[in-house]
Amino acid sequence: MSTAPRFFEQVNRHFDRAARLLDLPAGILAQVKACNAVYHVSFPLRRDDGTIEVVHGWRAHHSQHRLPVKGGFRLSPHASEDEVTALAALMTYKCALVDIPFGGAKGAIRIEKDDYSEGELERVIRRYTFELVQRNCIGPGVDVPGPDMGVSAREIAWMADTYIALSPGEVSAQAAVTGKPVSQGGVRGRVEATGRGVHFGIREAVSHRKDMDRLGLSTGIDGKRVVIQGLGNVGYHAGKFLAEDGAIIVGILEREGAAYRAAGFDVEVVDRHRRSGGSLLDLDADEKIAGGAEGAAGLGWDCDILLPAALESVILGENAPGIQAKIVAEGANGPTTADADEILNQRGILVIPDMFLNAGGVTVSYFEWIKNLSNIRFGRMGRRFEASSNDRILRAVEELTGNSFNGDTFARVAVGADEEDLVNSGLEETMVSGYEQMREMALFYGTDFRSGAMAAAIGKVATAYRERGIFP
Repeated sequence: MSTAPRFFEQVNRHFDRAARLLDLPAGILAQVKACNAVYHVSFPLRRDDGTIEVVHGWRAHHSQHRLPVKGGFRLSPHASEDEVTALAALMTYKCALVDIPFGGAKGAIRIEKDDYSEGELERVIRRYTFELVQRNCIGPGVDVPGPDMGVSAREIAWMADTYIALSPGEVSAQAAVTGKPVSQGGVRGRVEATGRGVHFGIREAVSHRKDMDRLGLSTGIDGKRVVIQGLGNVGYHAGKFLAEDGAIIVGILEREGAAYRAAGFDVEVVDRHRRSGGSLLDLDADEKIAGGAEGAAGLGWDCDILLPAALESVILGENAPGIQAKIVAEGANGPTTADADEILNQRGILVIPDMFLNAGGVTVSYFEWIKNLSNIRFGRMGRRFEASSNDRILRAVEELTGNSFNGDTFARVAVGADEEDLVNSGLEETMVSGYEQMREMALFYGTDFRSGAMAAAIGKVATAYRERGIFP
C-alpha cells in the first residue's frame, strides 16, 4: 500500500476544490489558506533514571482572523510540523463553519505517552507550557489549548496550573486552557462533547428523507448498522449515544485487530473489557481480523454507517473502492485522503466531513472559555427561578382544569436547567445549525458536503479579513 500524501497537502486539496466555487480574489484565498505561524520548541527532560532526553513540540497558528486562536494539543510519537499545521487549518475552517469566534491552532509533543512515568509526563507538560508562555502562545485572548489525542483532564490540569502560576493576578487565567476538570474551572459535558456532537450530526444527516432515499436508507438512527474505527474517547461516546438511539454497533476496529458481529456489540462492555487488558480478538464475533494498520482492517465490512474516529489518512485511494457503507461519518480529523474522498463521492457515498462532524469538542470548549471569563457557572442564576416558574405554571393548570398532577409530573417538569443541560442544548443547536449551513451550501453549488462546508468556512474567514480592513 502506498504512503498517503502529506496531511497539510490533503487539507489544501480540499480547500482548492471548494475555493473554485467562490468568487473571491486570489490574494484573499491565499491568505485564508496560509498558516500564519508555526513554533517548534525543544527542551531537555531528565528521566527518572537520571538520563537526559530532548523532547520536541510544536504549536501552529493557522489563522488569526479571530482571537484567541483555539486548538488542542496531542501526545504522539508521530507528531510533526506538517501534522499540527494541517490540524490547525482544520480548526480554522471548523470554527468558522459552526460560528465559534476563534482562529485555528493546534499543538503536539512528540512522545509515546505509555513510555513515560506520571512524573516524567508532568515535567514534559509543564515545560511545554512554559515554552508557550515565553513565546506568547498561550493566554485567554491569545491562544487557548485544549485536549487532543493522548491528553486527558490530568494533563490539562498541569498545563492550567503552570499558566496560572506564571500569570499572577490575571483574573481570567483559568480561561487560558479548556478541557480542565470541573473542580479546576472545567465545564460539565466536555469529556463526551465530541462524541455527542458526532451523534447529533449523524442524527441530523439521517433525518433528511431525500438524502436517505438516494442512499436507499430509511430516516432515523434506529436500526442503522455502524462500524466504528477507533474506540477512544470520540468513538466510545459516539457509539454509546448512537446505540442509545437504536443503532447497532456491528463492527469495532482497533490497533490489535477488528471484530464484526451482526447482532451488535455493547460498546460499554467492550470498552471495559479493553481497559482491563482484554482484546477485541477475545470477543464473541462472527468475524475477526488480527492486526491491521492502526485499526484500518475491517473498513470494508458491510454496514450503513462507517465511523472513522482515530487517526488521519485511514481511508485511502487503495481501499476506498471497497467501502460498503452508505455513509462515512468522519469523527477523526482527516481520516479520508483527497483521492479517497473523490472515489467515495463518485460512488454516491455520503461523506459527513470532519470539519463539521467533530466540532462538538471545540464548541463545548468555547462554552468553558465563556464560563471562565465570566467566572460564573451556567445555570447558577436562573435554575431555581426557572424551576419555580414551571411549578407555578403547573399549579395554574391544576386550578384551571380541576385536575391534579402527581409528584412524578412535578419532578419531571418543574425543574430548571443545570450546567450540563445548557451545555448539551448549546451543542445540539450548534451541530444542527452547522449541518443545515453545510447542506444548503452543498445544494446551492451542486457539490459534496465537504466542499459545501469548506466553501462556507472560507467565505466567513474572508469576510472577517475584509471587515478588519486587511483586504478591500
